[in-house]
Amino acid sequence: MPAVETVRGPVEVGELGRTFMHEHVFVLGTENVQNYGAGDWWDEDEKVADAVAKLRELADRGIRTIADPTVWGLGRYIPRIQRINEQVPDLNIIAATGIYTYNDVPFQFHHRGPGTMLDVGPDPMIADFVRDLTEGIGGTGVKAAFLKCAVDAPGLTPGVERVLRAVAGAHRETGAPLTVHTESSIHAGRTVVDLLGKEGVDLTKVVIGHAGDSNDLDYLAELADSGAILGMDRFGLDIINPTENRVATIAALCERGYADRIVLSHDASCFIDWFGPDPATVPAMQPNWHYRHITDDVLPALRAAGVGDARIDQMLVANPRRYFTR
Repeated sequence: MPAVETVRGPVEVGELGRTFMHEHVFVLGTENVQNYGAGDWWDEDEKVADAVAKLRELADRGIRTIADPTVWGLGRYIPRIQRINEQVPDLNIIAATGIYTYNDVPFQFHHRGPGTMLDVGPDPMIADFVRDLTEGIGGTGVKAAFLKCAVDAPGLTPGVERVLRAVAGAHRETGAPLTVHTESSIHAGRTVVDLLGKEGVDLTKVVIGHAGDSNDLDYLAELADSGAILGMDRFGLDIINPTENRVATIAALCERGYADRIVLSHDASCFIDWFGPDPATVPAMQPNWHYRHITDDVLPALRAAGVGDARIDQMLVANPRRYFTR
């Protein structure tokens, strides 16, 4: 049986079990932590212990795998994730490679690559992504198993387009699947499907991240009809789309026959520094935005809406397994 790389090494795809396809362990600004965190709001041992406790709760609920799309721009630091995963042996964590930006490329690529003063050969981003996928990340030996990029409200800026094309290049070279953060209010999924399709990407290996922020069934069906997978992956972010609406949309899509193109998740984290250093801020702001919401609240609501266990297993087990099968 094919295997997928995880933080602890390769795992047969048939052993992934119930999988949340878009969960971060940490979302951090590395320079923020290094310059302003130590001795104030960032205690490494404390944050690691907190993450271990939260991920154990997830494993205790029968979730066996999370795909963590934390890449450059979101504070990926694999040694910390390795340390945590060692203490949660019942949970697989799948790492990603790519760049998360809504606008420009990082300055490390600003002057080299297509259209720059050092426009020589393929985009150097591609080689970095491929190395993460085939050799490992930062000397850790941990290999990424999927690619991540983003198209948000600014749309297809030159920097965002360049990252998408580089991600597509790495996909063509390795066959690794992709997930793309999208802004549903501007129907960014259409842009993603169009560009990646023209770049020769296998759209059945693309998750349109945050598709579940939309309740526009025609838009969602259009994306699914392209072969792409709908990331219904922000459960708990009720400020964007309440849980009851997200549930109703999934139930309607399942009735239309799209259960084989839906994956579930929260886009949650053990700690995110986007809302300041106080760890109580996020629970106070969005009390359902945590790893337990789907198992405790969403799955019962889906069943009550007529989504049976076979479809739930399709979304949580079969679809992730197919996505990670090369």
